[in-house]
Amino acid sequence: MIDPADPEQLDRLLSRHGIELQHRLGQNFLTDAALRDAIANGAGVTRDDDVLEVGAGFGTLTVALAPLCRRLIAVEIDAGLIRALREVTRDQENVEIARADILRFDVAARFPTGGEVIAGNIPYNLTGALIRKLLDRGPRPRRLSLVVQKEVAKRWAATSGASLATVAVQVYAEARLAFTIPAAAFTPPPRVDSALVVLDVRQRPAIEVDDFDSFFRFVESVFQQRRKQLGGTLARLSGTSREEASAQLGRIQVDPTRRPQTLTLSEWETLYGAFNPGVGR
Repeated sequence: MIDPADPEQLDRLLSRHGIELQHRLGQNFLTDAALRDAIANGAGVTRDDDVLEVGAGFGTLTVALAPLCRRLIAVEIDAGLIRALREVTRDQENVEIARADILRFDVAARFPTGGEVIAGNIPYNLTGALIRKLLDRGPRPRRLSLVVQKEVAKRWAATSGASLATVAVQVYAEARLAFTIPAAAFTPPPRVDSALVVLDVRQRPAIEVDDFDSFFRFVESVFQQRRKQLGGTLARLSGTSREEASAQLGRIQVDPTRRPQTLTLSEWETLYGAFNPGVGR
């Protein structure tokens, strides 16, 4: 079996398929077999699980996950990497390869009852959109086990909603940072360290709102002014004066001088209930 986590085997694989790694496209591939195996084990996959791998590349994580699960769908968009992926996984009978943009991939069609485990190494520019795609609608996965930038993992596991993606994670899942992964473990090495973050999906959302689409539009609108104080931002969004917005914030015990990245999930829920009627209408 070809192991792309072995640098020598990787070089030969790339040469056979005429592949040049492009840092500018966020193509950073794990070449540390021990860490790769730790990431696969960190997903907590069993032989009864179906797995969706996001951005499978040329199969570094695929070959470690496949023996652990019942069925694995490996999604990759790059045609050159797909050819290498097919070679690497040719002896893995439970692996299905799908050439697709993960943001357009019909997850529900492949996993109609939900409950799958999603794993992968996620480029920074996809994290927010991908989390919303995977968690906003049912049927939802059971767990997400993702390698992301370390700072992103820390934000997702924090108690405050430092970004729209963080709020989405906290609404639908419980996040824990499993371990960090040094940049030197990748080829080519990225500029920052990464981490494995595990998201155990909740059976029910952590908050109760009338319309989650409306809630996330509200959160996104506030985050568009992330450097501004809440009093001024909510006054503009709700079409009221700063004094009126500050008074409303006072009634729900939120300091109007705070900024959106400091809010906890329960405060977002309260803020939405207090200001949503005038936002985005």
